[in-house]
Amino acid sequence: MPATTARFTLLVLYTDRMEECRTFYSALGIGFTRERHGDGPEHYAAVLPDGQVFELYPATSERRTGAVRLGIGVDGAACEPPLKPGRHVVTDPDGRVIEVYAM
Repeated sequence: MPATTARFTLLVLYTDRMEECRTFYSALGIGFTRERHGDGPEHYAAVLPDGQVFELYPATSERRTGAVRLGIGVDGAACEPPLKPGRHVVTDPDGRVIEVYAM
């Protein structure tokens, strides 16, 4: 596969379980801020160390929650509860499979 310079800059997950998802991802060491832009919905946003933005938005009839598989690298010691180094497969409150790589 050829090398690429492309990278993701934004990931938005839509959810019916905002607080549960915020708690779940916060336990992996992701710090969220509550935001609202103009008349848009209140949501949570986190800026990751490499500048990528990860947001949790409320699901609507037009933007429903759906199946996504994610891989996240984390500082295992910063997780709650702490994770031993290695690969852990967990499920978020919406049923998405998350591969957590604890360092």
